[in-house]
Amino acid sequence: MAPRVLISDKLSDAAVQIFKDRGIDVDFQPDLGKDKDKLAEVIGNYDGLAIRSATKVTEKILANALNLKVIGRAGIGTDNIDKEAASKKGVIVMNTPFGNMITTAEHAIAMMFAVARQLPEASASTHAGKWEKSKFMGVELTGKTLGVIGAGNIGGIVCDRARGLKMKVIAFDPFLGDEKAQKMGVEKVDLDALLARADFITLHVPFTETTANILSRENLEKTKKGVRIINCARGGLVDEEALADLLKSGHVAGAAFDVFKTEPATENPLFNLPNVVCTPHLGAATTEAQENVALQVAEQMSDYLLTGAVSNALNMPSVTAEEAAVMGPWLKLAGHLGAFIGQLTDEPIKAINILYDGTVAEMNLDALNCGVVAGIMKRANPDVNMVSAPVVAREKGIQISTTNQDKSGVFDGYVKVTVVTDKRERSIAGTVFSDGKPRFIQIKGIQIDAEVGAHMLYTTNEDVPGIIGMLGQTMGENGVNIANFTLGRAAVKGEAIALLYVDEEVPAPVITKLIKTGMFTQVKPLQFDVA
Repeated sequence: MAPRVLISDKLSDAAVQIFKDRGIDVDFQPDLGKDKDKLAEVIGNYDGLAIRSATKVTEKILANALNLKVIGRAGIGTDNIDKEAASKKGVIVMNTPFGNMITTAEHAIAMMFAVARQLPEASASTHAGKWEKSKFMGVELTGKTLGVIGAGNIGGIVCDRARGLKMKVIAFDPFLGDEKAQKMGVEKVDLDALLARADFITLHVPFTETTANILSRENLEKTKKGVRIINCARGGLVDEEALADLLKSGHVAGAAFDVFKTEPATENPLFNLPNVVCTPHLGAATTEAQENVALQVAEQMSDYLLTGAVSNALNMPSVTAEEAAVMGPWLKLAGHLGAFIGQLTDEPIKAINILYDGTVAEMNLDALNCGVVAGIMKRANPDVNMVSAPVVAREKGIQISTTNQDKSGVFDGYVKVTVVTDKRERSIAGTVFSDGKPRFIQIKGIQIDAEVGAHMLYTTNEDVPGIIGMLGQTMGENGVNIANFTLGRAAVKGEAIALLYVDEEVPAPVITKLIKTGMFTQVKPLQFDVA
């Protein structure tokens, strides 16, 4: 029986035809995504679901998805999909990460022009028959300083276009290396320097714990007087109420927003303010971009349903069906090793070195490399996947190298990951036991044997008495149950580490309490996807 795909949002006729040409039964119901109850009622009949942003794939809908194998999102953002529920259900979630980069970057440039010359207000005034030529005095872009927050795929295109407009471009991106910045022709700066120097600020970062409210009231007040701010990335990156206040006071000269904290945005503090340009999330709204992502998602879903090939999956590695049975545990290990280092590394990464020893050296190392790099990058960009992670790393100038070697120790195979920054090298190694469970076996050259848990606590300290007691007592007094407790040290009275596997995330006040004891050089809570 041919696979069945439901398209519940608007998709191009050409994309629908791709499914048909490849022998897949297609049910094209572009308005069904707006009816949650009806979608939940029929979803069990389909192997694949192709959507845009209107369809909300909730846990309730997935509970009825008895036969669903893949969800394909024609676009980048997958906030409308409950990815955790999909993973638990065994449903692959795919997106199309590169189909609308140019379109979104061009929209940001267009918004910058619009706010620089007050085009929407001038147009409305002229349409109303008022010839207010002297009222709309603008500024040139030539020679101005553009501050780009996030110099990845879209931000990088904006940098390129801005340089073509003869602007001076400065960029804040913790993962942008010096060599890459030089090749891009931009000056890498910290956030405070960008705020102080930029005439225009444009944001091109995902919404994460790190980037949420990155332009807070405090940071907005640090900006240069007369700055103009553009956000075509994600809502929630800017304190909209604070920005409205600074627009009213005249500190900020203008703003252009395509995205808002609450969408659909029927009301907002920025609405109806002078020299504020607002558009209804049009960043990807061009004929070319919509066609590109539609065709891409149709091809990806067809490949998976017919051959088992996985591309641009957010919750599954890109490996063949034959490799999956053997490599599954090692792919999990690769992701855990990357996630460990990624959560500990704040400064820009220059290089990632991966060592494969023994049996694992004979596996699909490209997929394992992607797993490691994706694990590292996920802290900065939760939407990164095994396909896009190496591309992101290359664009940031990160050098990735691998070494293969025959079995060299007691383990049949192991993986060691080393990250190099300007300040330090950090390494971690792991293996897969016969039970198929990944284990951490070495951190910073210190031998250790630690099970990987969803919530962990990592500490470093000088090897002195009282550390174990302090950790155990503090956890116990604050109701944090320890499932596993692993210790290691470099030498007697040398550097020591502890890795605690706990039942739930360690509360921030507990972390603060441990730090205040003065007994630890580092206290870091860690999270891992062990589903």
